[in-house]
Amino acid sequence: MAVPSRRNGMMDEEEGEAPEGLFEDQEFVYEIDADTPPHLRALAEAAQLGNVEALRYALDNLNGSIDEPLEDGDTALHLTCLYGYLSCVELLLQRGANLETKDEDGAIPLHDACAGGFTQIVQLLINWPNNSDTVKRMLNTVDAEGDTPLHHAARGEHVDVVQLLLASGGSPTKTNLYGKTPGDLADLETEARRVLEAAAANALAST
Repeated sequence: MAVPSRRNGMMDEEEGEAPEGLFEDQEFVYEIDADTPPHLRALAEAAQLGNVEALRYALDNLNGSIDEPLEDGDTALHLTCLYGYLSCVELLLQRGANLETKDEDGAIPLHDACAGGFTQIVQLLINWPNNSDTVKRMLNTVDAEGDTPLHHAARGEHVDVVQLLLASGGSPTKTNLYGKTPGDLADLETEARRVLEAAAANALAST
């Protein structure tokens, strides 16, 4: 994960200068992973800062793939979903970013958006594909611990996201590697837990 730190913009003069102010932040900028390839650093910084104009500039000048991992296997789409940058997510999708690319933990961008409780981003990701099969795959994709996006939303008790995923076809009965359903991950006496338990009961009753 990117960690905030105080430092100057990362682009050297010899690498070419971005338009003034694109990579500046009055308080913080984000530390770029040392393993991030030089040709992807502008993209990584723009994605982490959530500056849509900087991101557009980085994409216009990108010498590589929009789906290349920037750090920890995260693509630009993973990062912008993780941090909740809706306009940046939309731009990346418009430029052809892959919704189903996995990071080093097996998570797709939808996992990150659900973990953060970013309902508008989750809605955008679900609505973007032009076929239901892609949406179904995304909802059923599991990470290294067997968690679906619904597990991630449940763990954070993001009830609006939970309801959206259930309405889109997310499974309330699917278990992870530890035998836990999404409902098991939400605290007792929470709205998220009640919604998930009701959905699981309905799903079992209909089988």
